[in-house]
Amino acid sequence: MPTPPADPPRFAEDIPGLLTHPLNTTTPRVFVAATRMNDGKTTTCLGLYGALHAMGLNVGYIKPIAQRLTEVEGQAVDEDTKLVNTIYKVNIPIAAMSPVAIDPTFTRRYLDAPDEAHPLLVDRISRAFDRAAYQKDIIIIEGSGHAGVGAVIDSSNAHNAQLLRSKCIIVAGGGIGRPVDEIAINKALFDKMGVECVGVILNKVLRDKIDFVREYATKGLARLGVPLLGVLPLCSNLAKPNLTQIVEEVEGFWLHRPARQPSDRIQKVIMGAMSANSISEYLGPGVLFIMPGDREDLLFSIIASVGVHGDQVASGIILTNNLRPHPRLLEMLRQTNIPVVAADAEGFAVTIKINNMTVKTQPEDSDKIPVIENLIRENVDLDALLKAVR
Repeated sequence: MPTPPADPPRFAEDIPGLLTHPLNTTTPRVFVAATRMNDGKTTTCLGLYGALHAMGLNVGYIKPIAQRLTEVEGQAVDEDTKLVNTIYKVNIPIAAMSPVAIDPTFTRRYLDAPDEAHPLLVDRISRAFDRAAYQKDIIIIEGSGHAGVGAVIDSSNAHNAQLLRSKCIIVAGGGIGRPVDEIAINKALFDKMGVECVGVILNKVLRDKIDFVREYATKGLARLGVPLLGVLPLCSNLAKPNLTQIVEEVEGFWLHRPARQPSDRIQKVIMGAMSANSISEYLGPGVLFIMPGDREDLLFSIIASVGVHGDQVASGIILTNNLRPHPRLLEMLRQTNIPVVAADAEGFAVTIKINNMTVKTQPEDSDKIPVIENLIRENVDLDALLKAVR
């Protein structure tokens, strides 16, 4: 590949030899980036997809670079792509929505022969985009983190937004000072690549701070020349894990997994350090109990409470310390509708793991999708976004 000029080209096809076919330039598109991990980029993409679809638009989706991989139809694709496709049944081949999978050796293979690999990488992303954008009214391009992620393989978010001729929006955490500072850094790289940033969405803002944050973040962003498109309030339920996610996090295994669970979304975690007589104060839907497997007194109390209150006394029990209750007691637990999980670690370690979890939306989280769609529809200026990218 020829050496690029000192000043980066406006679009990737200005570099000879990169593109082997014309790129779709007519479908409106928006590239969604974030200032850091877990700022809510995928949540924003989900909400935008649902909200724009509800407006009657035929929406497309693509995530050019996949880093967190899963397998679909025998292909390695991005987990977020699978999520969007599962929820919205996007009428696009899954390979076109997730064209490049970064496996553990990808970067090394690329760096061994970048002049050969780069044109192929660009061509694959471009062809996938054309397929994903075909007959769509608008297409959402999801990035892989902040503007610079992927620079080691010449395919950063800023590179890909430039390649696909897309304007971008940046998602950042709630606040004023730090988010605006981080947006400035990310915008600088997009500016360098000739990509216009048309707006910012601030996420996870405390509800009683929304007006304050909106006022002063708008002033701070105006100094960067970027409008504030929306402020999303903190929705604590989106950060609550389901029991399946917890089991994976703590490397547990199921002792009893009923087909019908009273509440799979865990709202409260209780360490089983109380007396059997006191446990009734903590019973309720959404409660997960963590206790050693030999705390048979507590288990008896929970089972007895089921007879009085029904299966809403708990949404799960994790038995720790590699201990198991008496087989007869375990069989009694299996007669209830309360899920029971075993973990080898001790209770404190299990609790720390759960408290430190990063909870991402999963395809089975159907209860979260209407919440996410409403967050975007009620708090983001969609008309301004559409006007900016059309």
